Amino acid sequence: MITVSDVNVSFGGQVLFKDVDLKFTNGNCYGVIGANGAGKSTFLKVLCGELEPTKGTVTRPPEMRMSVLRQDHYAFDEFTVQDTVIMGNKKLYDIMQEKDALYAKEDFSDEDGERASVLEAEFAELNGWEAESDASKLIQGLGLPEEIMYSQMSSLTGNEKVKVLLAQCLFGNPEIILMDEPTNHLDVEAVSWLEDFLADYFGTVIVVSHDRHFLNNVCTHIVDIDYGKIKMYVGNYEFWYESSQLIQRMIKQQNKKVEEKIRELQNFIARFSANKSKSKQATSRRKLLDKLTVEEMPASSRKYPYIGFDMEREAGKDILQVTGLSKTVDGVKVLNNVSFTVAKGDKIAFVGANEIAVTTLFRILTEELGSDEGTFKWGGTITTSYFPNDNSAFFNDCELSIIDWMRQYSTDETESFLRGFLGRMLFSGDDVYKPVKVLSGGEKVRCMFSRMMLFHSNCLILDRPTNHLDLESITAVNNGLSEFKGNVLFASHDHEILDTVPNRIIEITEDGCFDRQGNYDEYVEWRKENVGGALSI
Repeated sequence: MITVSDVNVSFGGQVLFKDVDLKFTNGNCYGVIGANGAGKSTFLKVLCGELEPTKGTVTRPPEMRMSVLRQDHYAFDEFTVQDTVIMGNKKLYDIMQEKDALYAKEDFSDEDGERASVLEAEFAELNGWEAESDASKLIQGLGLPEEIMYSQMSSLTGNEKVKVLLAQCLFGNPEIILMDEPTNHLDVEAVSWLEDFLADYFGTVIVVSHDRHFLNNVCTHIVDIDYGKIKMYVGNYEFWYESSQLIQRMIKQQNKKVEEKIRELQNFIARFSANKSKSKQATSRRKLLDKLTVEEMPASSRKYPYIGFDMEREAGKDILQVTGLSKTVDGVKVLNNVSFTVAKGDKIAFVGANEIAVTTLFRILTEELGSDEGTFKWGGTITTSYFPNDNSAFFNDCELSIIDWMRQYSTDETESFLRGFLGRMLFSGDDVYKPVKVLSGGEKVRCMFSRMMLFHSNCLILDRPTNHLDLESITAVNNGLSEFKGNVLFASHDHEILDTVPNRIIEITEDGCFDRQGNYDEYVEWRKENVGGALSI
């Protein structure tokens, strides 16, 4: 258990959050959400003791072991994978090192023997005899081969290191686990394994994530950091989002009777309470929801940008024909005889282990890059808008303000129109006069979406558009792409978008591509039965 009492955190006189009183208990998984810059990572640092609060206390039982997911990929380069994982339980690792050093001594004394006896007892108490096999199980569960256990960390790829550091965090059954974006760079099978692991976990788990699918599958509670306050709500992310939206609608409809509002909320709670969940904690979650009162429902003041696309012209029958495209980049053949046809209304998610391959395909289709072999042909009625993976060319060394940057792409150049348009994208007041070159990653992405919406194209091409976005903006992107009536070709790291937007999945492989109807989860099941191997997004 972790108890947070009257905690305030300030930097340079600016309050990040204040008056925080929370309890985190065993058997629950808490998802920490909030807009970019709200203080999610800072809150985790306060919980683990890495950062002292400006005011208040954080109490952790001293006998409970806490494990924190580390993001420093180079910190363990001099160690083997096995040692790195076992370091997740520092006490056990130190005992193992001291034991090995004692037994390696040529002049082993009686005193050394007594010390070794003490160490052996502590080693057995900490399940030291199972340490290597437990570490191996974690590594294999995350999709790495058992042989990698004896490899040096310095020899691993970035994605492999991510998995090893995650295994380190989970090793040895710590009572408390803290994780900041644990699903970054994980393939879908590793994410699924982690979800199952956490669903069965006995301790306290606190996780920051932008992955809504992951938060829905593992969380029993949502911890919302919103305008300087931190509040805890029962339920997963979907329940938090739907209930907060319902509360906002009710606030806007003050003329309705209070009793009607309460009835609507009670029906809503009952509906979610009865929902089936894959988590084995579903029973306790339902009990918590049953006790939930109307007053405890979230009323978030967070704002969502408006992302919506309309078409100036409806597409004809012919959309896109791709035939035998091949391309080599930096000596590596990333596209090899790729062929597919896009039908009217298709929304296609492109996936694959090599992200460069998908980006290269999109750059060829938008004529930013030529192919080595093959052809493609757009239909005569098609107009496209492209969201590139790297938008730096649109902003670097640009002296324009946001409003003048937008004016370049708008047929209506009036101040009132542009201000209204930018307001829906959460740029208001003097914000519209900020130079675009100083914008944050998320602000630049919102500008790029604004630019796309102004084109009114009937085919959208988007290369990982949710990078740098907070949950609110990701949700807005999801809604905008789902509601769009035209064609969409896209790649994304967001599992929820991959499940709800496409009607078709194309995986770019070394030998061409796999092309299947359905959403991402349906494709993963098909692939598991027919192809095998892990799939990255």
